[in-house]
Amino acid sequence: MGPIKTALSLIPSFRHSGSKIAYEELPSHDMSHASSPLDESPILSDSWRKGLSAPRRRLGFTLRTSPRRLFIVALAVFFTLVFIAGGSFRVRRYYTEKAKAEERIPYHWELYPRLNGFYNGVRSLVKYSDWVPEQQAAPKTKIEIHKAPPLDPVSVNPYPDFSSEEYLKEHHPVQRCYVDDNEKYPAPDIFAYPGIPAGMTAPYWGSYESLGIAPDKCWERFGRFGPYGYSYNPSEGGLGLANKTARAGADKVLEMFTKVDYRNVNWGKAQKTCFEKNKKRFEPEEAAGNDEGATGQKKTVKRSAYVLRTWTGYKYSDIQLLSLRAMINELSLKSGGEYDVHLLVHVKDDKIPIWSSEEVYNQTLRENVPEEFWDMTTLWSEQLMRLYYPGPFRDEDNVENHSKSDIHGVYRSAHFALQWFAQQHQEYESFWNWEMDLRYTGHYYEFHNGVSNWAAEQPRKLLWERSSRFWIPGIHGSWAKFSQLVERETVERNEKPVWGPVEFPTSGLGRISPPNETTPPTTMEEDDYQWGVGEDADLIVFDPLFDPAKTNWVFRNDVTGYNTSLETPPRRAAIITVARLSKRLLNTMHEETYRTHHTMFPEMWPPSVALHHGYKAVYAPHPVYFDRKWPLDVMDKIFNYPSAPQESPFAWGEHNMQGGSFYYNAGFSGALWRRWLGAKENGEGGKKMEKSGSDRMCLRGMLYHPIKTESIEN
Repeated sequence: MGPIKTALSLIPSFRHSGSKIAYEELPSHDMSHASSPLDESPILSDSWRKGLSAPRRRLGFTLRTSPRRLFIVALAVFFTLVFIAGGSFRVRRYYTEKAKAEERIPYHWELYPRLNGFYNGVRSLVKYSDWVPEQQAAPKTKIEIHKAPPLDPVSVNPYPDFSSEEYLKEHHPVQRCYVDDNEKYPAPDIFAYPGIPAGMTAPYWGSYESLGIAPDKCWERFGRFGPYGYSYNPSEGGLGLANKTARAGADKVLEMFTKVDYRNVNWGKAQKTCFEKNKKRFEPEEAAGNDEGATGQKKTVKRSAYVLRTWTGYKYSDIQLLSLRAMINELSLKSGGEYDVHLLVHVKDDKIPIWSSEEVYNQTLRENVPEEFWDMTTLWSEQLMRLYYPGPFRDEDNVENHSKSDIHGVYRSAHFALQWFAQQHQEYESFWNWEMDLRYTGHYYEFHNGVSNWAAEQPRKLLWERSSRFWIPGIHGSWAKFSQLVERETVERNEKPVWGPVEFPTSGLGRISPPNETTPPTTMEEDDYQWGVGEDADLIVFDPLFDPAKTNWVFRNDVTGYNTSLETPPRRAAIITVARLSKRLLNTMHEETYRTHHTMFPEMWPPSVALHHGYKAVYAPHPVYFDRKWPLDVMDKIFNYPSAPQESPFAWGEHNMQGGSFYYNAGFSGALWRRWLGAKENGEGGKKMEKSGSDRMCLRGMLYHPIKTESIEN
């Protein structure tokens, strides 16, 4: 049996487990396998499937016969073994060739060298002036690792100096806000290191300096999240997430803040109290009776709603709580009420009548949202949207419903709920639509205020054209040089730039007229990049505003309510619905939907309404990182000059985004975030590796998307 057993071991249809043999499923015999060598292989015959006992008994009977028969049997056995060996070879070759055929060919970017500077930690810090980006460092450059962080953490305060004489000349005083009702815990500070790990990777897109974000600081988890309960135990009101983590230099951070007991915090009430304390800043007319002259000289501070899009059944993990607390503290409490953070919760069960019963509403809220957020939460449902936007939205008025989804469903009309929410809250000048799978390592106020201020300073001339491309400073140079490039190429291509509201043919219910103030004051040729400077943007997005008609993006034709016998209206889109929208843009979107029954796919609707009505829209070039060392000319060509519509990074070329830190399919984003939190990822990271290296990662402010899972080392 030895030779037979050896021969059988070569056949993939058998698996040995000790002395037992078990079958594995083989391809079935049907016409789909007509080209397979298994179709003619004897190993699939019924005699082999029945086992070896019967042939063995027959062989014993034959041995008692004549030498001639014995010779014939021996010859038969020999050829049988040869046949088995040959068959097994064919089977192995078949499976090898099949595996090769099914093996995925690596994308071009997967062949580029991996960048590892992200993982250098706090014991390798250098001053920003001494930092050499990993992409520019000499090969095999060694970094110096110290016994402890060579720099001390500092408190980060990106707010205006509210107590300065200069500020108070133009604004009302800012009153301090607290986390708790008893005003025991002032809104806490957070901490960063005034340097960057040696050899840290540089972003490929965007700029810190342009957006007013400090480029010379890095954030590790104790300074970023310690004040929100990361580093102390539940018995003290914390979350106890740092008990099994590398902690070089962490004691210095812990000495810099007071532990806040978060067990009985009511964030909605804290925000409301903060606003009431600082009401004069936002509604100066109320003080007119007391000091009319002084009040008239003070600037009114605009308020924003920061709307987090969540849903029933969402799991609020302890790690998620850190980010939520950070948003509320840094955007609302520390700013003296400039922002209000809201949870806008989608009730997925349409049978729950949240609009008809306060008791049902409150029960649904309490069953699906942590108690600390109850008083800052608003519920909505698709059924409520059907009542609010009854349409009709006729199928014949839709160009193409690629997803085959209901027009009131969140997949096709997530903006309906935001439009509805904005109608209930006209006290805000702008609304940030923020997804629950975004994270940011830096300071929220610094990022959002920096983005807003940068957008306000952008002139309208060629703004749509600049916003349609990725700014890669390594090849384009400064923002000014990039702007000059866009102007030159627009002229060379003989393209017609966007200048004011876009006209297009329509019929039926027509279109709502754009406001007078969006009409350009001069021709584009006469404008010296002045129109729009100092004007708040109506739309700020975080990926380019591209023309979907020039790509094969699958949702480019999900356009509803326009006459389909006419040319489809011009449109723009920005992948991921994260954005800041002005009150007037959302009001116009609401009017378009309610009065004229117009709508488009969520990533396309706000940009297209802005395009049609001449509103100011901009792509904010925030820093985006990649996990591979891309050649800059290749990156520019692929992302800014795709060779065909299907090669667009917003179409079939989207695989190029997988190694980035921000896009809907950016796989590197989640991996990097979990490593920053101290978790193991793909067999790397974790406490042991951090302690044996340069300790905890310390990254500059970075926007991560999507974060589908979060973890720490347990």
